[in-house]
Amino acid sequence: MVKQAGYYLGIDVGSVSTNLVVIDEGETVVEKLYLRTGGQPINALRKGLRMLSEAMGSDVRIKGGGATGSGRKLASVIAGADVVKNEITCHAVAAQKLVPGVRTILEIGGQDSKIIILKNGVVYDFAMNTVCAAGTGSFLDRQAARLDIPIEEFGRYALKSASAVRIAGRCAVFAESDMIHKQQMGQSVEDIINGLCEALVRNYMNNLAKGKEIEGPIVFQGGVAANVGIAAAFERALEKKVIIPRYYNVMGAFGAALMAKEKMKETGLDSNFYGFEVAAKDYKARSIECNDCPNMCEIIEIMSNGHAMARWGDKCGKWSSGVSEEHVI
Repeated sequence: MVKQAGYYLGIDVGSVSTNLVVIDEGETVVEKLYLRTGGQPINALRKGLRMLSEAMGSDVRIKGGGATGSGRKLASVIAGADVVKNEITCHAVAAQKLVPGVRTILEIGGQDSKIIILKNGVVYDFAMNTVCAAGTGSFLDRQAARLDIPIEEFGRYALKSASAVRIAGRCAVFAESDMIHKQQMGQSVEDIINGLCEALVRNYMNNLAKGKEIEGPIVFQGGVAANVGIAAAFERALEKKVIIPRYYNVMGAFGAALMAKEKMKETGLDSNFYGFEVAAKDYKARSIECNDCPNMCEIIEIMSNGHAMARWGDKCGKWSSGVSEEHVI
């Protein structure tokens, strides 16, 4: 690997996974990491940066960095991002890079799910579900553990099914109790899992895709795209082919890296990336409740070596006024 070459880093910090992608000047992925956040996003991010440094060498030149995900502000503060974008934008950019002409993006992550409709390469419509756990990766993980089946094999059981058992999929609690009931009735595990996959897709279609014009090419991404049972259920429900892209589980980070490259090419500026050595620093996050007005804002503060690096969450700017967020949306 030529160390003088320039690379671009994408970081996606989510509630379940923290993903990092490094692309080269030709926009080819040269390194990618999919790590469990484990409720500790700062530690997961530090671990990811440390692993990238070990894989690529500490002297590798990062010419630009992008951050996305629910923890994108946190990632920007710790790593130093040039672009901070929401997940919708990053997933759309990544999907169009791998599947030119994509019209519909189905995305299911660990804690949420979303659908993105594109027209002429632009996000035309989208919907997100961050409330119900049914159909998310964490719910499927739980059911796989309860059935003592490795999550990697969970979807394959559905493909072995002769017929699906109807499972109530509109609520995670009801779905689990219905699965237990069907087991007690003697239904096969394969049929139950197949029924669960169809129930979760049915829930997705009713909650997110209802009233939307779903046209191909259709891309399925997010960690749950690894579940072949869910993918097959989508194809049956839509009666259309569903494409699973090569980097399906790190598409947010891939999109962030692509946008960082575009931004740096446009501006010609030096990157804000602090370097891989930030992985060795100690960071702490704490919550502060401001009682100065009726808003009672919850302020998030990031500390390093006893000093406040950043604060956000206030409506008036009193706490965060010292931090520039002009590149954050």
